[in-house]
Amino acid sequence: MKKIILVILSIIFLIGGIIVYIYYTKIFSANVVENAAVLIPNNATFDEVLEIVQPHLKNKNSFDWVAQQKNYPNVIKSGKYLIKKGMNNNDLVNLLRSGKQATIKVTFNNQDTLEKLSGRIAEQIDADSIEILTAILDSNFLQKNNLNRNNVLGIFVPNSYEFYWNTSAEKFRDRMLREYNNFWNSSRKEKANALQLSKKEVITLASIVQKETAKVSERPTVAGLYLNRLKDNWALQADPTIIYALKQKHGEDYEVKRVLNGDLKIDSPYNTYKNSGLPPSLIAMPDITSIDAVLNPKNHEYYYMCASVTNLGSHEFAKTLSQHNQNATKYQRWVSKQGINR
Repeated sequence: MKKIILVILSIIFLIGGIIVYIYYTKIFSANVVENAAVLIPNNATFDEVLEIVQPHLKNKNSFDWVAQQKNYPNVIKSGKYLIKKGMNNNDLVNLLRSGKQATIKVTFNNQDTLEKLSGRIAEQIDADSIEILTAILDSNFLQKNNLNRNNVLGIFVPNSYEFYWNTSAEKFRDRMLREYNNFWNSSRKEKANALQLSKKEVITLASIVQKETAKVSERPTVAGLYLNRLKDNWALQADPTIIYALKQKHGEDYEVKRVLNGDLKIDSPYNTYKNSGLPPSLIAMPDITSIDAVLNPKNHEYYYMCASVTNLGSHEFAKTLSQHNQNATKYQRWVSKQGINR
């Protein structure tokens, strides 16, 4: 009888040991097969989470079981999570439950319309482009910050910023406004005041400088030229503003490789040939080098500029109209030889 009891007890202990081993393995055995970043969207269901993490797991079912035991399906937190090869289900679920997500670098530059900016940001965070555009154009946000649809692009200073991937469109927008205000430190404000320009006017002029030359070293010279014209109440006569006006009239995809004399007659507040002073708002997204070029312009006596035909990508600067006309004639002949008519 004792032998029978011992055998039964042995069997019970063996079965119990097997069960413990099975559950221990489910919970604590390595299940993540590679280092990876998993992106859990806002409002994701547990089934969606399973689909997202499955490619990185040895056994999806064991993860599912541990997640259920730890009530994870009811406490899903969105974000970007860095998982490591060899991680067990217990640690993986704890990480996803914790909300301790990794940050990402959000970068943008040369996004010349709000639509392009929204699309660029949507490629990097969870919010979609419509949500981002809607947040930027929110009437309460614009009114509160003395902004409008035409100039709100100016608060976005091109750079690289740390965000959480699940940042909402509104939080992204508000963060960018804070970064813009931080960008305008006391030194930049003092320089703008010395030029008798507001922050928005500096951004507007910087956008023209940005579009006028891609050569960073040349931007302070271009900025100085336009400031000379503003100081002496000359029309800026900036071709990039004409191109902007043409795109406003014909659509963003309208291609302008050459500004024609007829274009200079376009009826638009952005036509700086017909209207004196700065245009109503920026015409592009200026980067920091263009903004600082306006704030730190090169002092000179130039009033005219023309694209160079001997040093492509650069400009020929002139103090007098006669000098400029000589440069312009060379450029027009060169453009015609290239067959560029529009």
